[in-house]
Amino acid sequence: MTLNVYLSGEIHTDWREQITEGAAGLDVVFKGPVTDHGASDDCGVAILGAEPGKYWHDHKGAMVNAIRTRKGIADADVVVVRFGEKYRQWNAAFDAGYAAALGKSVIVLSPPEHQHPLKEVHAAALAVAEEPRQVVEILRYVLTGALPG
Repeated sequence: MTLNVYLSGEIHTDWREQITEGAAGLDVVFKGPVTDHGASDDCGVAILGAEPGKYWHDHKGAMVNAIRTRKGIADADVVVVRFGEKYRQWNAAFDAGYAAALGKSVIVLSPPEHQHPLKEVHAAALAVAEEPRQVVEILRYVLTGALPG
C-alpha cells in the first residue's frame, strides 16, 4: 500500500525534511506547497502580471497557490498540517478544514501551547502530534502495523 501524503503549513523550519528522512524506506509519496517563500508570494504577479497594490499582489499569489494546494490535498490519502511556533499559519487552518471536508485523514502537528487556540482544528484531525517523529511513527504504523520500538 502506498500512502500519498501532503505536507501543509509552516515553511520556516525543517519539519518536512525530518518527516521525509524519517520515513525513508516506507512506501510514501510526499507532496506539498512551494516552500520558497518569495516564489510563493510572487507567483501570481510573475505569471499574470504586476499589481499596483499589495492586496491584489497577494491575492493573485494566493489564488495561484490554491490551485496547487487543492490538487495536492485532493490527491492525498493523509494530510499533515503543521502550525509553527513563531508564525501564525492561517492558510494551514483552511487546509486542515478543506482536507477534513474531503474526508481525508488529517494529522495536525503543533506545539502544546497551541492546544487551546487550535481546538477546532484538532477536533477535525484524526491525530495531533507535537513532533515530526510522531508523524513518522503514525505513517509507519499505518503502513506496517509496527509500533515504535
